[in-house]
Amino acid sequence: MWSLSNILSLLRGPLALAFLTQSHTLRAAAIIGAMVTDGLDGYIARRNRRSTQIGAVLDPLMDKFFVTVALLVFLTEGQINPWQMAALVCRDFAVVLFGIYLHLTGEWGKYRFRAIWCGKLTTALQFLVLMALTFHYTVATQIYSCFLVLGVFALVELYLMARPASEPAS
Repeated sequence: MWSLSNILSLLRGPLALAFLTQSHTLRAAAIIGAMVTDGLDGYIARRNRRSTQIGAVLDPLMDKFFVTVALLVFLTEGQINPWQMAALVCRDFAVVLFGIYLHLTGEWGKYRFRAIWCGKLTTALQFLVLMALTFHYTVATQIYSCFLVLGVFALVELYLMARPASEPAS
């Protein structure tokens, strides 16, 4: 578990605490740090061929923790409202729904967790929105709507990846 890539993932936890300050500089540095550690952890794991199930779960979990802490701070500061926060984490709702599906169908143990393109795109956009909010820029409603669409696409992508290759598409 204590591989360099997993340690980089875990660093996003303490970085999230920077949002408890009022400093734009600290918050921006935390976002940049989270983006760097997010990119590096996967790169290092793949380069060293040390990708693990723990890392495949830990990386997105730490992303979600970082983003959730930041969004809760922005929500309490009045920079976003509840529907905007919900939109920003729509992909995460999709992942939870998919996890429930895997559990109910008994497929949890058979599923190989890995990144999906919707997840990578959503995470990148979330970091950009967090940076905009850090500096008090207004984020257009259409951007929040994109997160809703990406959440639906993520659920579809996860479902399609979980189906056996021999199962015909509907």
